[in-house]
Amino acid sequence: MMLFSRLHQRRMSFLIFVLVSLAIAAFFMLRALNENLLFYFTPSDIVAGKAPLNHLFRAGGMVENGSIKRSGLTVQFRITDLHQKITVIYTGLLPDLFREGQGVIVHGKTDKTGVFTAEEVLAKHDEKYTPPDVAHTLRDQQRLQQDHP
Repeated sequence: MMLFSRLHQRRMSFLIFVLVSLAIAAFFMLRALNENLLFYFTPSDIVAGKAPLNHLFRAGGMVENGSIKRSGLTVQFRITDLHQKITVIYTGLLPDLFREGQGVIVHGKTDKTGVFTAEEVLAKHDEKYTPPDVAHTLRDQQRLQQDHP
């Protein structure tokens, strides 16, 4: 009877060890996944306060005409989804396709003042690319113009 008790205790100890190990592994995997997720927000979402402050995310829109200001490697510009606009500050070399009126995706953080500090700027890669929300808004505006010339 004593032998059965020891065997039972070993099995229970092993089972508890496996369960605790799985729980710890799951915790670290979920934590790493959460840290690596990049959320996408439009300028309207950011102005409405839906984007996290001081946390990395992506924002997309069209570069507003006349908004690009350069100072050395630092560039300030505004992106818009045709409803709202946000100011973006980026230090570094911009992609060759970056220009006013073109779609961009920026990766960075927003501060309390609403200024987006970009770590990366991605410009559209062909004539068909536009951020989805901006493309939807542009289509709606074109329909309105056709209905009311």
